[in-house]
Amino acid sequence: MNILKLLDKLSDDSFFTKQTSRLDNLSDLTSFGKKAAIAAIPLGLGSFMATSAKAETKTEPTLAMKSALTDALQLALTLEYLEDEYYKIGLATANLIPASDKVVFQQISKHEAAHVTFLKSTLTSLGTAPVAKPTFDFTANGAFTPFTNYQQFLTLAQAFEDTGVRAYKGQAGNVMSNKDVLQAALQIHSVEARHASMVRRMRANKGWIELANGGNMPAATNPVYNGEDVTMQAGFNTATAFGAAAGSAAYDEILTGTEATAIASLFID
Repeated sequence: MNILKLLDKLSDDSFFTKQTSRLDNLSDLTSFGKKAAIAAIPLGLGSFMATSAKAETKTEPTLAMKSALTDALQLALTLEYLEDEYYKIGLATANLIPASDKVVFQQISKHEAAHVTFLKSTLTSLGTAPVAKPTFDFTANGAFTPFTNYQQFLTLAQAFEDTGVRAYKGQAGNVMSNKDVLQAALQIHSVEARHASMVRRMRANKGWIELANGGNMPAATNPVYNGEDVTMQAGFNTATAFGAAAGSAAYDEILTGTEATAIASLFID
């Protein structure tokens, strides 16, 4: 694969409006088993490289690869369901979002709705029934009041978007058996990253994550940022070259499927 050609394709954000038809279409983990809407396969660098090598050949995907692909899409759909419903409720709640910010969340909401539609269509085209939308509890059993407190609404919006960015990256190896899905997943990932950066700046944070610090976030959101303080990249010590904060910020880390599901499960009733 020519990575420059791939990156050039990924720069086109029109995919979801013009090209969809080409596919034929936070600490209480004891309740993980009951609440999780899907099961996902954790991804490490080794499996990423192995899957990448297979993707470069023209061989048919194995059953295991197909299962990994659909599991990754089900995870993505669950996260998109969560974001889609969160923004819809927020926008429908009177006097919650200031008029100056509403246009931002209206646009983000449209993106999330498009992602849900795309993922459901893709799963169906692959012969897999999309997971049903869970019943969400955005208070996390009383820990938050996002629809009566705008600052808490922003806090959870940041946590959800930052989770989405890391989760999509964590599933890259599991979708490489289907190049169309890989391209779409990377395009969604970049849009989620833009959402995250925008919301972070609305909270007067930096647009990126330094170390494992989400930026003025409550302790309940720590699982979203755990592991972001890595400073060794392929044997290169970024901390020595640039300092720990800048070095870690230059390389965003993944969330495994298990980690992302555990975070989402805290908001599933």
